[in-house]
Amino acid sequence: MTASPRGRTAVAVGIGNFMEWFDFAIYGFFAAMIGKLFFPATTPVVALLSSLSVFAVAFVMRPLGAFVLGPVGDKHGRKAALVLSVLLMGAATTLIGLLPSYEQVGVLAPLALVVLRCVQGIAAGGEWSGSAAYLVENAPDNRRGLYASLISGTAALAFLVGSAVALVLSVGMAPEALLSWGWRVPFLLAAPLSLIGLYIRLRLGDTPAFEKLREEEAVNTSPLRRVGRRDLKPLMVTFACSSVSGVGIYYLATYVNNHLTSVLEIERTTGLALSGVGLFLYLLMCPLVGALSDRIGRRRLNIIGTVGFVLLSVPAFALMSGRGAVGVVLGLVIFGACQALCSVTNVVLLVELFPADTRSSGSALGYNLGLLVAGPGPLVAAALVNAFGTTVAPAWYPALVALLAAPVLIKWLPETYRRDITTN
Repeated sequence: MTASPRGRTAVAVGIGNFMEWFDFAIYGFFAAMIGKLFFPATTPVVALLSSLSVFAVAFVMRPLGAFVLGPVGDKHGRKAALVLSVLLMGAATTLIGLLPSYEQVGVLAPLALVVLRCVQGIAAGGEWSGSAAYLVENAPDNRRGLYASLISGTAALAFLVGSAVALVLSVGMAPEALLSWGWRVPFLLAAPLSLIGLYIRLRLGDTPAFEKLREEEAVNTSPLRRVGRRDLKPLMVTFACSSVSGVGIYYLATYVNNHLTSVLEIERTTGLALSGVGLFLYLLMCPLVGALSDRIGRRRLNIIGTVGFVLLSVPAFALMSGRGAVGVVLGLVIFGACQALCSVTNVVLLVELFPADTRSSGSALGYNLGLLVAGPGPLVAAALVNAFGTTVAPAWYPALVALLAAPVLIKWLPETYRRDITTN
């Protein structure tokens, strides 16, 4: 491939992945306001828990998206799955920005919100793994980890931009205006973003690995059945990896902001700024981990990150709780380092663990089943604080998930960085 097609591939994958996570990010940043508008309750904590419950609903739907969009990628090409996912995500997110509140239409408001979150979940069920397959299959063999870091990096960038948008709106608008209509603005930005992403993706060709399947007439017409019969071990390993990295990203990018403002009672704009600093430092770590994984492999780095979550989650939250702004940043750096090790290697493992003919279906299914564990993370974190009254309680969940995943990874995660990903 020439430099120009690689650039188009990176932009096409990056903008779609950015949009997916921007959509999820802004929901997390405005969860407290959405709770007030769509879930009337006696206390702000109950309203926030209701809103975060709807955040988790999308993750319940993600495996359905994997069942739908994964086989599309294996039977009709990686490009087809990417086009469909960006279209669904953009439409659902834009409509969330137009929804009337509970005060205006009663129970129809939260019902419509739940339906649109379900559509987002279906779209997201194919986006991450589909983006990984498209980007890594187009990458040079000795740079697959570095290219895969673009997926983790654009997710971090999306959350960073989402926090910046939330910060600008919080500083520039009166609280009443922000609650009335200002929170809708970032959701409506999904419309032009999705159109740009759709246009770029429609102009792409398919990946060399899928084109080789077509030439050899080896395209699998029943990829999910083949995954169930042949690929159970990589499916299990993918589930374990994705559970850990999924919890980490939703804590780092979604829950932490609410933790700083609602639990530690840091002023909202300061909390947004601190979480933004943490995300920026995590973004810088992603390409470093990707390049390192191309030199020494994926297995070692992924296991180090997983064990890091077990040992360092509680210290990270303790730093955030009692050391002021410096403690918050240090805690986020520790948590973000573990996440970078797990997330970047997870992206490239989604591609390298599965044969070419079932890669889209197998990776989408394993990844999104893992997010059934990860998706409720912000809700579990808020509930733990509410139940136990300690500011380090949220750390117990990522530590527990990593503790359960670590033996699976130590025993069964293979080294894959020298595999030929064009074969079955």
